Amino acid sequence: MNTLGKVFQFFVALLLLSSTSAFSQVKLTKLWESDTTLTTPESIYYEPKENILYISCINGGPSADNSKSFISKIDLNGKITKLKLTENLQSTKGLVALGSKLYVTEIFKLVEIDLKTGKVLNKYEVPEAKFLNDVTVDAKNNVVYFTDMRSDRLWKLDKGQIVKVAEGAPLKSPNGVVFEKGKLIVGNGDGKVLAYDLKTGEYSTKAEGLGGIDGILPDGKGGYLASEWRGKVWHVNPEGKTSLLLDLVDAKINTADFEYIPGKKLLVIPNFFKNKVTAYSVD
Repeated sequence: MNTLGKVFQFFVALLLLSSTSAFSQVKLTKLWESDTTLTTPESIYYEPKENILYISCINGGPSADNSKSFISKIDLNGKITKLKLTENLQSTKGLVALGSKLYVTEIFKLVEIDLKTGKVLNKYEVPEAKFLNDVTVDAKNNVVYFTDMRSDRLWKLDKGQIVKVAEGAPLKSPNGVVFEKGKLIVGNGDGKVLAYDLKTGEYSTKAEGLGGIDGILPDGKGGYLASEWRGKVWHVNPEGKTSLLLDLVDAKINTADFEYIPGKKLLVIPNFFKNKVTAYSVD
């Protein structure tokens, strides 16, 4: 290789190193905590039109006999604007809005709620459901996708029908899920971040080596943020390299199904048994 070629190769390597370093230097700064009336918060969803956060509160144990769960609303400063928009739900998990409706998973059903009034519009039965969890949407095609963690399945609600999307390996206790460019990005219980192509039915691995993943969301820069329920938050850069951003395991502060708003660089984490949510700026 001539001298010019070596110089070019050097600068390319330097550019790649610089890019990787930039993504690996993500830092969190604590901004605020809510009060403790959000009993057992599990999942958070940001609704941009209202500029508000919806929170599913299990309000007790995450079991089939719990019918005291409710949905709350808080602003971006942690102030509760509506403690119980919808109540008497069964052990709620993930939630997301599509149009004028809010969708939240109970253990065995997908619940459709009027976004403004909080009225339950439908409860969709899911065949052989064992432990439904996170939920996401393809807004363009009006499709709701969700996971069944204990049966290793992905489901969708499409035109009012519940349809199985995928099941079995490499899915392993799939929890967090987010729709991204024709794929479902899935946080697996074995610590892998998978991408399921909805057209081809093929999987690829975005990252691995994490603990059991709870929430997973894009970071707005080609990478992802991921949480472990037991108290960790990770960053996954576009090359699949992972870095630990937050470790609250020893403090016994859980980090469940969080929300991240890239345009505001705001990360909001439900702390489950601490009955509150905590917000961080992401720099």
